[in-house]
Amino acid sequence: MTQVKICGITRAEDAVLAAELGAAALGYNFYSASPRYIEPVAARRIVTSLPPFVVAVGVFANEEDAGKVAAIAREARMTAIQLHGPRFPEPVKELEGFSLIRAVPAAKGFNLQCLQRFDSAALLLDAHDDQRIGGTGQTIDWQAARRFASLGRAIVLAGGLTPENVAEAIRVVRPYAVDVATGVESSPGVKDPGKMKAFFAAVKEADEREELDES
Repeated sequence: MTQVKICGITRAEDAVLAAELGAAALGYNFYSASPRYIEPVAARRIVTSLPPFVVAVGVFANEEDAGKVAAIAREARMTAIQLHGPRFPEPVKELEGFSLIRAVPAAKGFNLQCLQRFDSAALLLDAHDDQRIGGTGQTIDWQAARRFASLGRAIVLAGGLTPENVAEAIRVVRPYAVDVATGVESSPGVKDPGKMKAFFAAVKEADEREELDES
């Protein structure tokens, strides 16, 4: 079963709907330059109002201070941390106790072998953009992503996913999870209920079709 992560949560009503639809994880963006930035205290209010088994993922970018990342994550009640580069916090001992997701900008022709060196619970493959970190609305090379997913690592597929293309993305890549922000929004940080429902329906349909193909 393909897990779903809804990223860029800024409103309680969006988080509640995502949880009701079956989201395994919700992402809260603590990168201040992002249009989906949320204050840690506001994220905590949302997290504490949700069912206990929805993973809260704190999203950080270009952050080298592991202590700062850990402090924000604890304040916001995060259980996982998603790290975007190009700069990463070192050492990461202070991040022990959090599940780590390493985001990798999958530019055309990205090196599959170099991804093996990342030590994290999962790798999130996202589109590469020189100006924006995540939330680009651009797709990545699904065939290359599939080749890496076949190596046995937990892959979270991101980058330009929508209700219209997520089923095909799952069919091609067969990731552990899919991650969406822009594809289910009416504006940055504001989720569209209709798009979210359609996205989850498309994921369910893709999983059911895969089960039929394997039977």
